[in-house]
Amino acid sequence: MIIKSKAKALVSVLLSSAMILSLVGCKSNEEPVAEKPAVEVKTEEPASSSSETIEETTDPNALAPGMMRSFLSGLPVDEKIGNRRPVAIMLNNLEAAQPMSGVSKADVVYEYVVEGSITRLMGLFENYDDLDKIGSVRSCREYFVYTALEFDAIYMHFGQAAYALSLLEEDYVDNLNGLGEAGDTCFYRTTDRKAPHNVYTSAKGIEAGIKKLGYRENHYEGYKGKFKFCDLDKEVTNEGGMEVTHMEPKYRINKPWFEYNPETKKYDRFQYDGPQIDAETGEQLSYDNVIFQYNFWTQLDEKDYLAFDCHSGGSFQYFTHGKMVMGTWQREINEDNYNMSAIRYYDQNGDELVINNGKTFVCVIQNTEVENVVLK
Repeated sequence: MIIKSKAKALVSVLLSSAMILSLVGCKSNEEPVAEKPAVEVKTEEPASSSSETIEETTDPNALAPGMMRSFLSGLPVDEKIGNRRPVAIMLNNLEAAQPMSGVSKADVVYEYVVEGSITRLMGLFENYDDLDKIGSVRSCREYFVYTALEFDAIYMHFGQAAYALSLLEEDYVDNLNGLGEAGDTCFYRTTDRKAPHNVYTSAKGIEAGIKKLGYRENHYEGYKGKFKFCDLDKEVTNEGGMEVTHMEPKYRINKPWFEYNPETKKYDRFQYDGPQIDAETGEQLSYDNVIFQYNFWTQLDEKDYLAFDCHSGGSFQYFTHGKMVMGTWQREINEDNYNMSAIRYYDQNGDELVINNGKTFVCVIQNTEVENVVLK
């Protein structure tokens, strides 16, 4: 990794208040005065009083009825949205397909290299009800499926590489394929761009496809999400971390980078020599959290199809508030189905990484490229 005045590291792993009650009693006695025939005055003793000092505590994550914290962003959302399975949509990241539509509404975005050193994005959407145009949508690669499974997501794509076919046919992979049974239901083509850059989906298409194939609409019982978010009244500042305000994952074709904006406390996304824009809003993509996740990989054939190891573990760098910390990632053990378990991030003390509430962008980078990554 090329770090101007910075160093790379890989790491190892490791891990109330009480309420005080005080009781105070008080009592007084009086003796009669005997100078004159006295009129005895009886005074009632005050009842023994006790006072309790109760330390009031309020739950920083308490929400109004009908609200919950999003599994994708950590922010408050309507329970109907938060309990609904997100959709993980494959997004075309070639220059001819820019700007994308709807990508700014994705709470989490993943970027992987595919064949020919190009990259493809996968956006995870939970609140897509008002979106008429998301895309353009492209084909599946196997490693994206493993990532979608971490979020209990319904996976959406238009076609697939041959290497992904067997995984897509598994019962536990709910997918909406533009070249499959739900194709005409979920997707549509526009005339403003040439194929294959003109395939899109929409809220109506997503809902119709899910109903047509009878997929489970809500998260399975016991689902706990992938990320560990901080309390709603707090912010993660990466105190003690390395100051990094410019990051380049060194993907070779789109050449993306992130710039920290201290006014918004977010990272603005750039690629192809300029800001990455959402065509529907005209706004630049920006994120509260950025993660560079390093994975082992291999080339599958002479056509340059790749495979990423999404199970064995590796290292990561986490960026927020203009600072970076490092650690390791490993896939959680799930005895029922290892492929459906989530990758967890652990800091240098071995504690699970806590991230800020908001949007997250994850660049999955070939572990052999660590020396080429630029941080400054």
